[in-house]
Parts: sequence; C-alpha cells; structure tokens
Amino acid sequence: MEKDHRILENLSRLQENRLEFVTHSPEETIELGEYLARRLPRPCLVILQGDLGSGKTTLVKGIVAGLGVARPEEVTSPSFTLVHEYGQDDKVYHADLYRIEGVREQATLGLEELLEQDAMVIVEWGEKLIDLEAGVQIRIRMELLDGEDRRITIEGLGD
Repeated sequence: MEKDHRILENLSRLQENRLEFVTHSPEETIELGEYLARRLPRPCLVILQGDLGSGKTTLVKGIVAGLGVARPEEVTSPSFTLVHEYGQDDKVYHADLYRIEGVREQATLGLEELLEQDAMVIVEWGEKLIDLEAGVQIRIRMELLDGEDRRITIEGLGD
C-alpha cells in the first residue's frame, strides 16, 4: 500500500483514459510496472514505445514481477530471441520488434497466435506493429528526461 502511494505521488497528469507518470530511477520504474500489473486486464496487448534506453525492458521487469510470473532479474530484453515467455498458468509473452522489418518478418513471430491465448502480450518497439488486432490494447510511451528520469504515458488503461 505504501508503494502504491509512492507511485501515485509520481502521477503528474491524469486525463480521460490517459495517465502520465515520472519516475526518477530504474527501481521506481520497476515499482510502477508492479503497480500497473495489478491494473492491466487479461488478456491484453501492451504496446511499449520509446527510444533506446528509455526503460522499456525495465518497466516490463516490474510488470512481469507484479504478475508473479518471474522475478525482475529473470526478465531480459528479447532483442535477439525476439519473444520471451514467462509463467506456467498465467502466461506473459514479451516480444521485441527492434530488429523486425516488415510484415513478413513480423508474421514469423506468431504474435497473432499469442493474442488468441488468455495471456498478456507485451511488445517493445510497438510502433513497428503492422495490422495486428487485439481486443484490449494498452499503449505505453516512454521518454528519456534528465539523468535517470523517465516520463511514462499510458493510454487505454482507464482509471
């Protein structure tokens, strides 16, 4: 509960269907991910956008840990493997489209099949997604500020 209170102190703006947070360290970004994990619907597609080093994988560490399917240190960027799977019963798929170019390469990942499961699919570099439909989509934009500060804008989560 105290952790949630601290996270909400970082809530800088609340608009209809849009939340904006500023975190000041990787630890705070992980805590925000844990907080979000308790509020994300299942199944859903979480689309992460942001530059290299903006904290996308760090946020995923918190989401996955918050769902109880892996510890933060077990979560790594799937840049080379393209998709990581976490959990046994409650599945979380973590994909990275950084190296993917075009519809043909995207199709080889099998994201459509993953979205048909009762699972959460988290996609880094989600701005590269092409023609992918999902029932519930949450968009998270990560921006580098000064030092370790990050602005994290969430759309589609509701309140």
